[in-house]
Amino acid sequence: MDKERFTMLLLDPGEILFEDYSVSIKIIDLSNSSDSQQWIDGRLKLCSKSLVFVSKDVNLPLMKIQFKDTVTATKASIKDYFSRYNHILNVHCQQYVEMLEGNVLAPYKFIHKSVNFQFLFDYIEVDDCLPQILQLLRAATLPTAEQNAMIMTIAHSRQSRFIFDTCWLEDLYEQVIFELQANKVLPLIINPGRILLSTSRLYFQPYNNIDQYPVLKVNLKDMKNLIKRRFLLRQVGLEIKWIKQANNEVQHLFVATQTEEERNMLYTKIMQQPVIKIETVAQNHMTMQWQNGSLSNYDYLLYINSLADRTFHDLTQYPIMPWVLQDYTSSTLDLNDPTVYRDLSKPIGALEPTRLDRLKARYSEMSEPKFLYGSHYSAPGFVLFYLVRKYPQYMLCLQNGRFDHPDRMFNSISDVWKNVLMNMSDFKELIPEFYDIDRGGDFLVNSYGIDFGFRHDGTKIDNVQLPPWSKDPPDFVEKLRSALESDRVSENLHQWIDLIFGFKQKGEEALKADNVFFHLCYEGSIDLDTITDINDKHGLEVQIMEFGQIPKQIFKLPHPKRLTATNLLRREISFTKTKADSKSDNDKFEIKLQCAHIFQSHKEAVSTITAITDGAQDEKIVSVGQDGVLKMHSLKTGNLIRSVALSQVPLCSCIYYQTTSNSSVLVIGSCDNSLIFYDVEFAKVFNTLHGHEDAISCLVYSKVHNIIISSSWDCTIKIWHTLSPDKILKLVECFIAELDHDSQVTCISISKDETLLASGTLDGEISLWKLGDYHLQFTIKGQTCRMNSLIFEAESKYIISCANKKSLSVIDVQTSTQTLFTTLNEEPISLTWIGSILLIGDGKGNVQGWNPRTAEFIAKFHCHDGAVVSLMVHNNKLITGGQDKRVIAWEFS
Repeated sequence: MDKERFTMLLLDPGEILFEDYSVSIKIIDLSNSSDSQQWIDGRLKLCSKSLVFVSKDVNLPLMKIQFKDTVTATKASIKDYFSRYNHILNVHCQQYVEMLEGNVLAPYKFIHKSVNFQFLFDYIEVDDCLPQILQLLRAATLPTAEQNAMIMTIAHSRQSRFIFDTCWLEDLYEQVIFELQANKVLPLIINPGRILLSTSRLYFQPYNNIDQYPVLKVNLKDMKNLIKRRFLLRQVGLEIKWIKQANNEVQHLFVATQTEEERNMLYTKIMQQPVIKIETVAQNHMTMQWQNGSLSNYDYLLYINSLADRTFHDLTQYPIMPWVLQDYTSSTLDLNDPTVYRDLSKPIGALEPTRLDRLKARYSEMSEPKFLYGSHYSAPGFVLFYLVRKYPQYMLCLQNGRFDHPDRMFNSISDVWKNVLMNMSDFKELIPEFYDIDRGGDFLVNSYGIDFGFRHDGTKIDNVQLPPWSKDPPDFVEKLRSALESDRVSENLHQWIDLIFGFKQKGEEALKADNVFFHLCYEGSIDLDTITDINDKHGLEVQIMEFGQIPKQIFKLPHPKRLTATNLLRREISFTKTKADSKSDNDKFEIKLQCAHIFQSHKEAVSTITAITDGAQDEKIVSVGQDGVLKMHSLKTGNLIRSVALSQVPLCSCIYYQTTSNSSVLVIGSCDNSLIFYDVEFAKVFNTLHGHEDAISCLVYSKVHNIIISSSWDCTIKIWHTLSPDKILKLVECFIAELDHDSQVTCISISKDETLLASGTLDGEISLWKLGDYHLQFTIKGQTCRMNSLIFEAESKYIISCANKKSLSVIDVQTSTQTLFTTLNEEPISLTWIGSILLIGDGKGNVQGWNPRTAEFIAKFHCHDGAVVSLMVHNNKLITGGQDKRVIAWEFS
């Protein structure tokens, strides 16, 4: 229980835990001679600036004795305790602190009385720890900078005697590559230890036993990201992201080395290991994804915050988000009204003209270096101002065991906005939690029931007061997120990025934009490693840490503007199409495509799309994705109608049919080898067939034969009776036939008259089967690689196939010969027809037209950032599904 109660957040920020002892304690109040307390069992934490006693009784408070308040620390005398004196430590102090009484988070109690603490050690003698305590006592008498320097010397002396214990290596065969001393960094916590890199894992072993596990082990093959970070103004940080295989949970480790050279060496040696497969995406590609709408404003802001050394693990460099709304008093919120939005072209300090004039007047009277704003838009105190209800222990740590005055706390959204507009020293922006719909605004709720006190008007501080247009925290965050993703913000967000991360961050452009802060907060303004005077260095560190830091500059040129949904809807793409009834190949006419709807459908890539054709006026588009989710959208309004999580594994394919009783059914193929039958009307799964031995790769439906055809990576195609929600059949009752192949079946297609079935495999074979009796007509080697897609032409005379070696081929059905083979510039992924023109979706997000009669490629257009995995023409619309998680409906005009 003591490990759960004691955390390093109970210490001063950055304080180190050295040792942990099993003890009993007796407290003697020197002002009360009659006091005779009994011994209390617990543990004693020896820290760099204090002693902390943690009782085994969870209702008793933790007691912290700071060395600066300690008068003496001595071994007990023989006459008092006879043979046990070697195990008893006397600590005389003028003041001590009580924390977590009753195991309740509350401001610390500072007990101002002269007290003698007696610690009886269970397993060691006093002489084993007293010399170090006396060293730390001497350090506490020095000025803060010199005290910190002496503590670091003591810590270095202790830590230099430790090496990584190789007994913790997971595998006897892994080889040690590199070992060094480093600090594990958490908000307000620095925990020193040893890092060891082997050929298969990265280990961190802390010098103390505060962590849940004695050694943290990170499998190199699980690492997804490795980022160099700035920490405490120095380039010594390294942030590691990996996936914990036990529960598929994302984990982070932020470490700081002693020098930049050590950090760089550790980074290089990790990257050199053959098992490392780090996710890397070019910065310009991410910007293009954001421009084209594949990446949300929220995710893009998190991305550029990360590029600029902002991380959730360091309060001094916490991610920054903009205020996007300025109306927090109305009863309703209309996101289509431009007046509710904040001007993103200006910094917070320049939004209110009167205040800006006063700041400029002060600026003109200053001597160099001048600044407009004497406060910053992000600093540890501002972050905790917003998060005090969620992380009260952080605020207590940062503010010496106290919360802020009730009138200065985060009490009301509208009050904070009013203050950042009018106050001469408040220019705070927001933090990501304001837009994180997954957490639902939990930071706005006093979930711990903490007594924060009363405001001057007698109002008790509890939950944050929300604007009238918001009913609760989840609703507030959801509306803020909607505002952040709105066209209005999308059209102007690049201007805010220019101010915070871009070319208006500093220099002449910053001056023009009224965006000038105190000079020490800019990266590179001063090199702390060159300052030799420890007092000067400490003063600068404190000043910069409390003031805040400008993010690393990411963009030197104006940031490009986003293509909003409105702009995309206006974008017309045209290509030439041959008339189906044309007698001349030269008789051509123009077709235009106009974007009708963009569906931000899935968290992972789209797998396939289909349409529900039940005769209803509101046509529906269905998509399934690698995230295991089925999405249904209205093709009329563009709204999401339904989102159903069907599986924990990727969904691969989907078809639609109507039963004889007019029930609308979707059949979904899953990577867990099953066919999932979903009743559209009643929105439920009514049957699941585990019909294959491996993942389903493709599904087709034959209305003529009323059958479902499934292909699989188990090298088979299986034919099934259709199922109805009102009649549940077993697997054996559904099964009709099995068609065997020599390798995994990757794609299938049926002819327009539904008499023939074509299949393509992983090794490039194409097989033709007769529907009805399921006889094999022929098998040919159409390609020498995986078949991506195949399709019959209208009269079923030819099969057109595409493969992953950028090839396109035509097979004559009658003669089973290849009549045409050509190579494309990009890998073709998906195929569909528009009249007599074949549309080809490729791996780069393009759709290209091809005339089979003339073998002529027609102008292509770009519609996705990533492969076009699915194409469908439905009621004068082209529907495309992409690896970029989007489904787009294009209208022919």
